[in-house]
Amino acid sequence: MNAIGTGERCRRHTQASVAGLLLASIMGICAAGAVDAPVNDYPTVTRADYVFGCMAANGQTRQVLEKCACSIDVIASVLPYKDYEEAETIMSVRQRGGQNTSMFLSMPLMREKVARLKRAQIEGELRCF
Repeated sequence: MNAIGTGERCRRHTQASVAGLLLASIMGICAAGAVDAPVNDYPTVTRADYVFGCMAANGQTRQVLEKCACSIDVIASVLPYKDYEEAETIMSVRQRGGQNTSMFLSMPLMREKVARLKRAQIEGELRCF
């Protein structure tokens, strides 16, 4: 009975070791894939909003849809979503006008954020249109 008990424990230990190695391999593959995958931190609604605006300005065709979708993908690859959102907010506030918006027009940091977005948009236009 003692030999059977030892054999059973040995088989269980081997099964646990194999399962552990398999799990570690899977986790390693997932981690490697996560590093290689592009960052996709732009919400779908933001991408769709950009495409709708782009199509309104450039035409309502399938070809323009593809070019506008390409353009937001390029912007997302060049500019992190946080920076995109900040620049869009600054530009939105600037459009309202008035005395309270003067800081959004005069501060170099604000101007640079908008300039980075505009450069990313130009890059999208150059690659996609």
